Amino acid sequence: MEAQYQITSEAINTYAEQYSTPETPVLKALNETTVAEVRGAQMLSGALQGSFLSMISKLIRPENILELGTYTGYSAICLAQGLQDGGQLHTIDTDDQLQAIRDQYWKEAGLEQTIVQHIGPAAEVLPQINTTFDLIFIDADKKNYGVYFDMLIDQVPVGACFIADNVLFHSEVVQPLENQSKSAKYMHEFNEKIKHSDRVEQVILPIRDGITLIRKIK
Repeated sequence: MEAQYQITSEAINTYAEQYSTPETPVLKALNETTVAEVRGAQMLSGALQGSFLSMISKLIRPENILELGTYTGYSAICLAQGLQDGGQLHTIDTDDQLQAIRDQYWKEAGLEQTIVQHIGPAAEVLPQINTTFDLIFIDADKKNYGVYFDMLIDQVPVGACFIADNVLFHSEVVQPLENQSKSAKYMHEFNEKIKHSDRVEQVILPIRDGITLIRKIK
């Protein structure tokens, strides 16, 4: 993992990983394969964030999960660990070049019948999925986080949760606007949007690159 994708220090992150439930053998192998073979491996959720996603899913016990942004399929495995029996996880990504890796490790995790992959722009794919979701993980193109939230907020029940990744974007969101990258500005705009919504409650956690846990209240 590249340091710029970590809000906490390397020492604190390592300590937190050491005292959190470790990766399963399948997740560990997928982590190593991604780092060794796939460009942009810093996008992988990794052990600590993966443990967080798994824990939240296990607490919620969702019947259906939606993930926006699949990458190599690591976070999908973590989230799927909390599904109810017979539940499904739908994941959307524009890149089909990594499907062989995804399929391999989803099969090894026993989730090949549980995870449903959709390929295409999320804004175009979402209207085609006729499913009510209890848990949604947003880790896709930063510019459209707010668009995806608006598309989904009316489609989920009260009590459903969103998890948004990269909300602190390399710590840039606290810098003056002229020093922020486009992605950091997009994330700040999304954070402002969520802050001023009266339909949700939320908490930002400084895990890895920043995660917001959002719960629909009305």
